[in-house]
Amino acid sequence: MTNETFAGYSNLALYSAMAVFLVAMICNAVYLAGLVPSRDRRRDAGAERELVAAGSAGGTGSAPAAAGARTAARADDGPDVDVPAKARKAAGIASTMTWLGALLLVVSVALRGLSVDRWPLGNMFEFAVMASMFTSLAYCVWSTRRDLRWLGLFITGPLLLVLGMAVTVWYTQAAELLPSLKSYWLVIHVTVAVIAMAIFTLGAVASVLYLVKDAFQRSGRASILDRFPSAESMERTSYGLHIVAFPLWTFTLIAGAIWARQAWASYWNWDPKEVWTFVIWVVYAAYLHSRATSGISRQVANWIALAGYVCLILNFTVVNVFFVGQHSYSGL
Repeated sequence: MTNETFAGYSNLALYSAMAVFLVAMICNAVYLAGLVPSRDRRRDAGAERELVAAGSAGGTGSAPAAAGARTAARADDGPDVDVPAKARKAAGIASTMTWLGALLLVVSVALRGLSVDRWPLGNMFEFAVMASMFTSLAYCVWSTRRDLRWLGLFITGPLLLVLGMAVTVWYTQAAELLPSLKSYWLVIHVTVAVIAMAIFTLGAVASVLYLVKDAFQRSGRASILDRFPSAESMERTSYGLHIVAFPLWTFTLIAGAIWARQAWASYWNWDPKEVWTFVIWVVYAAYLHSRATSGISRQVANWIALAGYVCLILNFTVVNVFFVGQHSYSGL
C-alpha cells in the first residue's frame, strides 16, 4: 500500500475511534443517571433503619439491631448496590467501547507512522492523537485494577473534545519532519512528554472531582457525587497520579535540554517552549511540595495542581501556535 493509503486508513480508524468514544460517553452518562434514583432509595432505606434502631433501643435486641443496621449500611456502600440493571449494563458497554476506542487509536497512530515513515509526533495533530491514545489506554488499564465507572464520563468526554479539535483545527497532512526534528530524541523526548501529559490529565480530572465533592460535603448538600468514592480517596488518587507523572515531566525537561545541545549547540536558549516546559515543572513541583506541607490544605494543593494543568494546556494550544521560536513546528 502507498503512504497515501496508510494515511487514509489512519484517518478512518481515528474517526471510528471518535464514534466509539461517543457511544462510550453516552453509556457512561446513562450509568451516572442511574445512580440518582439509587441514591434516593438508599437515603430512604437509611431513614427506615434509624427508625427501627430507635424503636428497639429499650429492648434486649437493640445491640443486634444496631449491628444489623451498620452491616446494611456497609453493604449499601458497594458499587452495584441499588444500581439499576440498565445502568450496570450501560457501564459494561461503556467499558467495552472505551477499550475499543483506545485500540482504534493505536491502529490510527500506527498507520499514521507508516504513512510518514517516521515516529508520528511531528506536529500538533499527531501529538493530540497520541496523547489521547495514551490517556485512554492508561484509563483502561487502570480500570482493570479499580472500579472506575464513576470516572468514565469525565474521561471519554474530554477525549472526544481533543480528538474533535485534532481533526478540525490541528489536522496536518502527512509530511516529512523539519530538519531539526530528525533525531532519535524525538522518540524519547516527545513520547515521554505525551505519556506524562496523559497521566497529568487523569490527575487533573481526579482533582476537579475531588474539589467538587469536597465542596458538596462541606455544604451538606446531597448530589450524585455521594455515590462516588470519598473525597479523601479521590484526593489520594490524584496525588498518586501526579507522583507518577512528575518524574516523567522532569525527564522530558532534561531530555529536551540534551536534544537542544545536539540540535542548536546550547542546552538552554530561552525558547518559549523551553520556558513554558520549565514553568509547568515549577508549578507541579510547588503542588507536590504543598501536598507534603502540613500547613497547606489539600484544597489549596489541588488548586495548584490544576494551575499546572492549565499551564500544560496553554503550552500546547497557545505557545505552539502563537509564539515564534525554535519549537515552531505545530504544522498549522
